[in-house]
Amino acid sequence: MLETFCDDGLPQVAPERERQLMNHVFSTVGCKRYRYPTHTNELVFDRSAAKCSEVFLVILEPGEAPPLHVHNDTEQVFYITEGHGTLTVGKDKAQRQFRVESGNVVLIPPGTPHSIRSDAGGRLCYVSVDCFGAAPREEATWDEHVRVVCQKQGWDYNQIVGGKK
Repeated sequence: MLETFCDDGLPQVAPERERQLMNHVFSTVGCKRYRYPTHTNELVFDRSAAKCSEVFLVILEPGEAPPLHVHNDTEQVFYITEGHGTLTVGKDKAQRQFRVESGNVVLIPPGTPHSIRSDAGGRLCYVSVDCFGAAPREEATWDEHVRVVCQKQGWDYNQIVGGKK
């Protein structure tokens, strides 16, 4: 497939895809839920519904944390809406930890190992915005991404999707 580019150098969006991108307001109520053994995600909008981003809510019950992990294809921005915990970035000797709490904004550059752990005293919730440089070619939907994560972690995708609160 031949790609065309806009004057700004970004790939041009096909007219049918442009129509799909017309939704400007998304609800955070009744989102599709993914309950992992280590945390919960609620998908607000899928990467396939935007040119180069996606949004989901992350809910960490007391003491929960996703495994230290890396996204090479996206920059992430987190807005902490509830609770407090510890952000870990980097690995080995370069690893650093930071306190996070409601009202903080966190920036995770592409290729940065990271994880957030909720404090034992309460849950931690945040909005996660993934910002891709361009629409992802691999894992083109959130579900495709979740399948890859489940495979890497040894989790059962069918138990993750729609998991209980």
